[in-house]
Amino acid sequence: MLPLPNRLKSALAAKFQRRGLPVTPALIMAENPTSESSKPGVLPETKNTSQFVGFQIDSQHYAIRIEQIQEIVMIEQVTRTPQVADYVEGVTNLRGAIIPIINLRRLLGLSPKRADADTRTIVVNVGQRTMGCTVDAVSQVIRIPQESIQPAPDTMRVGGSEDIAGFAKLDDHLVVLLNIDHLLSPERLQRFDVGDSTAASLTSSIEHARQQ
Repeated sequence: MLPLPNRLKSALAAKFQRRGLPVTPALIMAENPTSESSKPGVLPETKNTSQFVGFQIDSQHYAIRIEQIQEIVMIEQVTRTPQVADYVEGVTNLRGAIIPIINLRRLLGLSPKRADADTRTIVVNVGQRTMGCTVDAVSQVIRIPQESIQPAPDTMRVGGSEDIAGFAKLDDHLVVLLNIDHLLSPERLQRFDVGDSTAASLTSSIEHARQQ
């Protein structure tokens, strides 16, 4: 049996399974190199593939690199904080660590949505900071071959398009690969705070790519 690329990915995949998060057969195939599948996004582990965690916001599919994700949780209590940006839901105590909770819908300029049974918070590590990102639903762990990742066109790199690491077409839908280091950087969040138009630009860029 072949091990997964590193212990972090293996431990995170096991954590996902314990929490009931669907994991694609790709994770099993990494331990069984004789397995085959023709489904897009379900591939044996190679040095030219990357693992992502897929999620949805407003019916659009997004993904973040798995190595940047600490865990996925259902937040029961968020403490509201005064004088913060609209996209900040507040802070929560995650096993003794106080972390901010960012609502990605609002950060992307979308209308708020009441939390339901599918709502999840993805805890990410950005540099030395840890924060939670609330999304509509988490779908699965996916593997994407490097050659299947298309960078954002130069015409889309105005405004917020640096938040997009690339695009990947899986099955019948387009997956937006987020550059979470840029999207959640202090400089980027400060630009959101002052109310610039980059959130609308990012959403517009994604819609443009879906229509290609």
